[in-house]
Amino acid sequence: DVAATFTGLVQALEQFQDDLKAHKVDIWVRRAGPNYQEGLNMMRQTAESTGLPIRIYGPETHITAVVPLALGLAKYEDFPEYDDEAHHVRPKKVKGVAAATAAGAEKESDDDPSVGDHRGTLLPQKGDHEADHSVENFTAMTRCVVYGLQHRAVQGMLDFDKMCKRAEPSVACMIFPFSASHFIKFYWGTEEILIPVYQTMKEAFEKNPEASVMVNFASFRSVYESTMEVLEYDNIKTIAIIAEGVPEQQTR
Repeated sequence: DVAATFTGLVQALEQFQDDLKAHKVDIWVRRAGPNYQEGLNMMRQTAESTGLPIRIYGPETHITAVVPLALGLAKYEDFPEYDDEAHHVRPKKVKGVAAATAAGAEKESDDDPSVGDHRGTLLPQKGDHEADHSVENFTAMTRCVVYGLQHRAVQGMLDFDKMCKRAEPSVACMIFPFSASHFIKFYWGTEEILIPVYQTMKEAFEKNPEASVMVNFASFRSVYESTMEVLEYDNIKTIAIIAEGVPEQQTR
């Protein structure tokens, strides 16, 4: 129930509204699901009562559209909020001119890529926050280390690599501190390959210095310690944490 979920969020926003205003925090909400209308209405009432800058979107907006909006990479006016009248306006179809309208729309979309959908407004751009960013996190040659014995996840990654025609697997090795170092057999297309499993991060990164990403499958009980340990290795530029329920104090 979206409304029930938002009850706690509303309480937090009301409690910390002064801090949020002091730090000029913009809030972006995109939600769908059971009883989402009431939940979005609750957020709208909270925005009006607190004066917080909250942008609110429903299922008519793509789930990831708020990300480029929040980063300033897309135009706000191209994505009206859930209770904006623009969401309820639909072009009227006139019998007998459907083909002509379609042809005209196609021609117009050729001239203006933003007509018909939002793809024209989401062209790759370089934001101000990226001006000094020189690390390229992911390329066709990026390799990662998987923390934990996640056979199914690793096999899925290898299958995707093969489908994308990568020259070598994206998974360089795995780390599992509760057993001695060994190898595990996986499929690389129709072939079988062996991926090493190391007991320590030190051994894994010494033998795979090209790895720049770690996918951490540790549980919420141990993910903090393993993540802090991997930060000691300069070659790791990106850490993906899968665990849920990590204590807030540790996430900070």
